[in-house]
Amino acid sequence: MSSIDPTARVEDGAVIGQGTTVGPYCLIGPNVVIGNNCKLIGHVQVMGHTRIANDCVISPFVALGGAPQDLSYRGEPTRLEIGSGCTIREGTTMNVGTIKGGGLTRVGDRGFFMNNSHVGHDCIVGNDVIFATSATLGGHCEIGDYVYIGGLSAVHQFTRIGPQVMVGGVCGVRGDVIPYGLVNGQYAALEGLNLIGMKRRKFTRERLAMVRAFYDKLFHGPGVFAERLAAVQPMAGEDPAIAQILTFIDSANNRALCLPADGGNRN
Repeated sequence: MSSIDPTARVEDGAVIGQGTTVGPYCLIGPNVVIGNNCKLIGHVQVMGHTRIANDCVISPFVALGGAPQDLSYRGEPTRLEIGSGCTIREGTTMNVGTIKGGGLTRVGDRGFFMNNSHVGHDCIVGNDVIFATSATLGGHCEIGDYVYIGGLSAVHQFTRIGPQVMVGGVCGVRGDVIPYGLVNGQYAALEGLNLIGMKRRKFTRERLAMVRAFYDKLFHGPGVFAERLAAVQPMAGEDPAIAQILTFIDSANNRALCLPADGGNRN
């Protein structure tokens, strides 16, 4: 059975899963579904059309499913979906989507969201991410699996961050970040590959050497970036990570690519 503190307010229509604890002074709206074995510690507000999967732990003063911070929003029944096993710490906010953005904000499984982090409307966030204190996503961002975003960093709306990226602290991310990238600086610049993350994902020395050679040819070889990009296309068959990076670059849409501080045009 679920356990609901007598000071909590759970509106008619809300669904609370088996084994879930709703702590003191929580507010749960009528269109909310919370899965099994979750723990809402206290002073948590879940509103809108929000679905939370199993085994999540949500700390005080978290607000989930609030209206998007978008002037075009007119109260449409858009959604927020949060995967299983997430830890959402104090003061974190996640908003529902907008009609023009597809109507859905989605967060994957096993995310760790430190205090005061924010997921804006229509964002798609992968599995096993870590958002450090006050890490912030503007609307419509796409964040891959195993991404780490450092404290006080902000990602501009419509920006894509590929899987296994590390973003340093106090960064403004204004361009798409390739998979496995490492970015840092006041306005984030590409500093190399996230080798620590790749090792944690069991990349062998041989694979690391191959991907590093590809990276150096693409970003630090002779000629301008467009020429180097064309030259490394045949390397897609050498390793799945290389193919993933090239596919990511080829699918660019709203944002320019985040490049090294020298612009990727060093001769």
